[in-house]
Amino acid sequence: MTKTSDIALERVMRLHPKIIDLELSRVERLLRLVGSPERSLPPVVHVAGTNGKGSVIAYLRAILEAAGKQVHVYTSPHLVRFHERIRLAGDLIEERALVKLIEECEQANGGEPITFFEITTVAAFLAFSRVPADILLLETGLGGEFDATNVIDAPLASIITPISFDHMQFLGDTLAKIAHAKAGILKRDRPAIIAQQPPEAAAVIEARAAALGAPLWRCGAEWNFEIGSGGFTYQDSHGALALPKPALPGRHQFGNAATAVAATRWLKNFGLSERHIAAGLAQAVWPARMQRLTRGSLVDVLPPGWELWLDGGHNEDAGQIIADMIDEWQGQSRKPVSLIFGMLTSKDPLAFLRHLAPVAEDLSAVAIPGDHASLSAADAVAAARQAGLPADAYESTGAALAAIIAHHGIASRRVLICGSLYLAGTVLAENG
Repeated sequence: MTKTSDIALERVMRLHPKIIDLELSRVERLLRLVGSPERSLPPVVHVAGTNGKGSVIAYLRAILEAAGKQVHVYTSPHLVRFHERIRLAGDLIEERALVKLIEECEQANGGEPITFFEITTVAAFLAFSRVPADILLLETGLGGEFDATNVIDAPLASIITPISFDHMQFLGDTLAKIAHAKAGILKRDRPAIIAQQPPEAAAVIEARAAALGAPLWRCGAEWNFEIGSGGFTYQDSHGALALPKPALPGRHQFGNAATAVAATRWLKNFGLSERHIAAGLAQAVWPARMQRLTRGSLVDVLPPGWELWLDGGHNEDAGQIIADMIDEWQGQSRKPVSLIFGMLTSKDPLAFLRHLAPVAEDLSAVAIPGDHASLSAADAVAAARQAGLPADAYESTGAALAAIIAHHGIASRRVLICGSLYLAGTVLAENG
């Protein structure tokens, strides 16, 4: 990120004393002041949920682009550069355009309190309204009902990915409360594509959809999928599709891919064929989601036969997903696994790590560089040991990796860096 946009983003960070403050009045006010760009967007697919939002969007984007469509995408958080959040008709927003949009929003806002996510969401909507595209894939930031993105009156469709415990301090301490917040993106008479859900969450979503007359398209009811040896089969009332293994690694990605396929059934004027769907699933890219790093400064120090992996999952369900992935690895080649771990203080490290303790050999804890909300390395070590993992603290990812190599020698090994998307971003930047 260049100095100019860095300064502009730092200015808007100071406009509200809280990083997160869930309500819509501030963003609605600013949208009115800049000309209500949310009313001039291409058709919107709005995506909420706890796990898999970014992956579902990555698959949908790849499918649509395989069909030659121009796709806007809004996601968060970014990993290395803020520009990653705003993709205009296939390309990341340019530096000059980003600075101009932020300054336009700042001027219109007039110094009134507004959160960083709110003002940058308004800037994104301005960008999306001014650059032609066929569709906008819009990810919520947190929750749904009072999320800054939830100003779209009639989306083409809404998607809710699997719901689990996360952000409880904002969304509630039960799955029903969290599901209520997520289901806030559902709109009257607009279709709702629902991934596999825990029963408690499913009941809340179904009640909200019924109240709004929103047609439900649920995994396990209106559609389903079955994993096979070389891919998976998607099935609904329109018929069956035999599809390839998704590009993103991990058994859980079959569910995310199937959710994206289910959504295509409601994109009726986009000319999406089985060929486009298969091509998109096989080509999708989404960094820091079980991503193997194959080059860069961190990879360069690895002994021959070692692997370096990166995942930004940070809640209990993500811990189980990562553990399942390690089990899958072990079925292919039994390389021992060492973890490098960092997490925010707002998360539950013990709930995450208890799934990993049976499948990992040891853990090296680091604080997330430059993040005041990071769990200290010492506290991460304490959580790991409580979960049953041998653990030590290190000053940096590089130092942790060097210690793992020094301790274990050159025998083949996998090293997985995990616990936070913010840690993943610093690793990608460090690795180059």
